Amino acid sequence: SGSTDCICYSTVGISDPVTSALHIIVGDCQPLDVSSVHHNNTFLKYSVSLLGYGFYGDILKDSEKKRWMGPMRYDYSGFKTFLSHHYYEGTIAYQPAKHTHGSPRDKESCRTGCYICKKSEKQLAEQHKECGLKHEEGEEEWKVIKGKFLAINAVSMSCACPRSPKGLSPAAHLADGSADLILVRKCSRFDFLRYLVRHTNQDDQFDFPFVDVYRVKCFQFTSKLSEDNESSVMDIGKKRFGQFCRDHPACCCNIVNSTWNCDGETLDSSAIEVRVHCQLMKLFARGIEENCKDEAASSQSSIEQLL
Repeated sequence: SGSTDCICYSTVGISDPVTSALHIIVGDCQPLDVSSVHHNNTFLKYSVSLLGYGFYGDILKDSEKKRWMGPMRYDYSGFKTFLSHHYYEGTIAYQPAKHTHGSPRDKESCRTGCYICKKSEKQLAEQHKECGLKHEEGEEEWKVIKGKFLAINAVSMSCACPRSPKGLSPAAHLADGSADLILVRKCSRFDFLRYLVRHTNQDDQFDFPFVDVYRVKCFQFTSKLSEDNESSVMDIGKKRFGQFCRDHPACCCNIVNSTWNCDGETLDSSAIEVRVHCQLMKLFARGIEENCKDEAASSQSSIEQLL
């Protein structure tokens, strides 16, 4: 399921065809949240893993031009994008996922028979039954954030892979009807490198002053260019100049818009609205089962507490 097999790693725990075949034979069932992406009230695509703007969007856009390099193109484009250090200005509005029982930083990983997913599904169903979906969305308060961002990521699962064993959001859940919105604000190149390195180890990757993470049920993003009034001559000139910059990347000015990375496919529309649909689809999977080492460590910890 893609170059990194992150969907397989996040739902099964390993990228192994025999394991997946056995799940199909046994008939294991794992519900999965799906996010729908819209632009100007028009549906564009579905997403089940990553929506990335800025860093991950720029990597994808550049790597698409270098398919002849094979898998190495991601390393090359990643290094090139890191050195360019582009930031993007815009506004993010989101609705918190108040129905969920977890937090992006509670270190409660989604596992087989996850109680957080079950409780969140039940509470969300009760809210919809009492108020109705449209009424609920209209009544809840939107929170707005403006700023300059190096990366904007929304993940519906941990997005773990061999290079990032814990993923982009280790505590993200597969079926709780929410997505983890990760905002990486403009910072130094060294600090951004520290943040990227955190994805490869066990440290808290959100423990930086320039990184914010929210558990949301829907969000909207509008770039600074889209917010400007395009009716005036000056703004039209800016738009044309921005097009010139996109066509000629050697230009020294900052690129005004990035590209959305939607599960490894590009979305050219920078202004989008994303809605999370709770358990919209089901997979032949069981979820990640607890590791025997983890269980042993947990048992040992319990014994020590009793003693």
